[in-house]
Amino acid sequence: MHLSPFVVPLGAFVMVVIIVAISSMKKMRERELEAHQQLRTQEMEHERKMKEMELEKAKLELEKAKAGKSS
Repeated sequence: MHLSPFVVPLGAFVMVVIIVAISSMKKMRERELEAHQQLRTQEMEHERKMKEMELEKAKLELEKAKAGKSS
């Protein structure tokens, strides 16, 4: 069987392309996971702030109710 002289260089080129593609996909996946983690962290922080605001609002309403009753 006689192989063309281009088989080995072409095979090496394809191998390099596949390795680059795999490493590129891995980096992209890592960035995607990092972005999701950052969004989740921001979402949790927002939720915490909203709960704090709800508690503060409830305290103010309770103080207003007490002030209204004592007047």
